[in-house]
Amino acid sequence: MPHEQHMISLGFTDQIFPAGTHMCQIFSEDEDRLDALLKFLSSGLEAGERTACFTQKLDQDQLTKQLAGKGFPCKKLAESGAFSMAENREAYFPDGRFDPDRMLELLRRFHEASVAGGFTAARVIGEMSEDIQHIPGGSRLLEYESRVSMLLKEVPITTVCQYNANTFDGATIMQVLKVHPMMLIRGTVVHNPYYVPAEEFLAHLS
Repeated sequence: MPHEQHMISLGFTDQIFPAGTHMCQIFSEDEDRLDALLKFLSSGLEAGERTACFTQKLDQDQLTKQLAGKGFPCKKLAESGAFSMAENREAYFPDGRFDPDRMLELLRRFHEASVAGGFTAARVIGEMSEDIQHIPGGSRLLEYESRVSMLLKEVPITTVCQYNANTFDGATIMQVLKVHPMMLIRGTVVHNPYYVPAEEFLAHLS
């Protein structure tokens, strides 16, 4: 059954969006990545959401300091289950291979645990490692992103997928855009004109 629509702030603007929004951020400057990450996490924590972050360029001490400066004590939040972080390679391919089915199940369980824990909603922000281009299963990245859009209709985790334009080629970035219905550009969330509905995109892959 479709979930009831729950509107939330993403932390970027005064706009509100349905929980379960799936968006990408294509960045070339690390400040833009960090700014989006902090705003997105802070907004979720302030609203009582369960939050998670996968990143490779921000160590735990740095992130803890940044969030503490915004009034969010990471140790206490981690103990309550409200906040977690992991190195993105560990999250996306802990055994050296990329398995979309495993990732989708992790998202499903994250949402179930969030609901069981009494959180108002759940959100995840993750930076995709450039290693995805060279490991077993990495060719299934676009399949995975399309299936995320489908899954979020059922388990509404608000999701930001960050891609570094300096480590992915232009052709890959264009394909990534096709599988995200929303995009973050200069701090503003916009409907993605390049988006191809997930069912249609997956049909072309098969």
